[in-house]
Amino acid sequence: METIKQPEVVKLKIIATGDVHGAIFPYDFIENEPLNTSLAQVYTYIKEQRAVKSQEVILLDNGDFLQGQPVVYYSNYEKYEGLHICSDVMNFMGYDAASIGNHDIETGHEVYDKLTSQFNFPWLAANAVKKENGEPYFKPYAILNRKGIKIAVIGLITPSIPIWLPGKIWEGIEFKDMVETAEKWMAYIKENEKPDVVIGLFHSGIDNTYNNHSDDDYMNENASALVAQKVPGFDLIFAGHDHQECNMVIRNSAGQRVIILDPKNCAKLAAVASIQIRKENGKITDKKITGLIMEMNSCEPDREMMKRYSGYIAMIKKYVSKPIAKFTRTVSSRDAMFGNSAFVDLIHSVQLEATGADISFAAPLTFDSKISKGTVCVRDMFKLYKFENLLYTMRLSGKEILDYLEYSYDWWFNTMSDKKDHLLLFEFDEKGNNRTAGKFYNYSSASGIKYIVDLCKPAGEKISILGFSDGRPFSLEGEYTVAINSYRGNGGGGHLTEGAHINHDELLNRIICATDKDLRYIIMQHIEQKHIVSPKASGNWKAVPQEFWIRGRKKDYQLMYDN
Repeated sequence: METIKQPEVVKLKIIATGDVHGAIFPYDFIENEPLNTSLAQVYTYIKEQRAVKSQEVILLDNGDFLQGQPVVYYSNYEKYEGLHICSDVMNFMGYDAASIGNHDIETGHEVYDKLTSQFNFPWLAANAVKKENGEPYFKPYAILNRKGIKIAVIGLITPSIPIWLPGKIWEGIEFKDMVETAEKWMAYIKENEKPDVVIGLFHSGIDNTYNNHSDDDYMNENASALVAQKVPGFDLIFAGHDHQECNMVIRNSAGQRVIILDPKNCAKLAAVASIQIRKENGKITDKKITGLIMEMNSCEPDREMMKRYSGYIAMIKKYVSKPIAKFTRTVSSRDAMFGNSAFVDLIHSVQLEATGADISFAAPLTFDSKISKGTVCVRDMFKLYKFENLLYTMRLSGKEILDYLEYSYDWWFNTMSDKKDHLLLFEFDEKGNNRTAGKFYNYSSASGIKYIVDLCKPAGEKISILGFSDGRPFSLEGEYTVAINSYRGNGGGGHLTEGAHINHDELLNRIICATDKDLRYIIMQHIEQKHIVSPKASGNWKAVPQEFWIRGRKKDYQLMYDN
């Protein structure tokens, strides 16, 4: 009599982190205070799940690990030799696969190529290909086997990197459309690997309409949901890049159910999927998938992990505590949201001095940062300048400079009809919560010229340039040198492309020179050489009518900061 095999049930627990941004340990090295979320807390949860014998745990990461806290900056740029802190930590935690993010690419070939060789797991990006032959620069996918179940993990990265990052940083790499790439590799994997489960690990957001995009836009920055909809075969997709919590289910073009999870950022959350697979006589007869987002603040930091890296933590605390200068006054990024500010003008002054340019463009990169009067340390430079942009010197015409500013202030200041109107251009969600229509890091002002912003004028007619701050005349027909960060200089935010109407391919020809070091490093060196720094608002621009600006600033300050 033939024995009938009992059905076999395999349980998988997929845990994904994403956009960790250096939040490895439960300490904010910038603000000099403890944190209640970090990768050390996530590891406690991971170990708990691995201890459950009835399930197989798979650990994934979704990119942007290498930028943020000084923990990673130090290993990227200050102490390059040896094992990178990220490869050390991720290998220790036992990651099975990870996708690479745009901020990981931002570190440059020297760093991410090194990490590729140091990781004990595959680093994925199927749509990042070698220019010379079209082959993937990183691995396109990973195959994981658990108790007879074959899992394919396909990695994708947002294709907008050439808009944000200098070409030398991603030299030799070309970034392809996510939907097209997913279609190509899904077909290949189905034919050649025949997986039981297919997971998307995408460093790309959910909102494909972000930045005025649409469903049909080629090379969409945030195409995770588009891939889920248009490319049948995915059971589960982990999204990222947008720092938005997400747990949603959609139907793809074949009518199949696809779960999309996004764990936000900085290890505050973990995205967790439970997959239960029923097998009978070697064939899968049922597959159930559920997803949830887990908060990590209830987990204690893993003691083993904290002990292992105690020396590194102490070293970073010492590094960020190094005094570099003294400030004679306190500066705050809050002021930069509403007008001329000492916070941004300090950045302007460094950019102008470092480049010798006629004009500087800069924006506040933090929403609510303060550097107090007195001794200033390395950690304060991370408050003043958040990202590792390079510094460009570019050629722009007077008309392009004017159009750039018109574009910036059209997204920044509202067109006011009376003193009761908002000064800032707000959007309000369905719950009545405010959010700025243009992100604050796009509030780009200018230094080196004097100009007026007329709050009552319509979009495209707000700016009047009066001349250079040193008394020279300014001409729309003239050509000038401009100091600008690499994100903006490559077209980030649209100020040069949509605002100044410069074709993206032409931007490269406008770059006169670029720094080898990042802007934070340049600012740090500048401040350290000064010893005593007296930050002040230069007063080179103002908004009129003044009474509208004063009333609107007071109202919007309360709305943004007093609630």
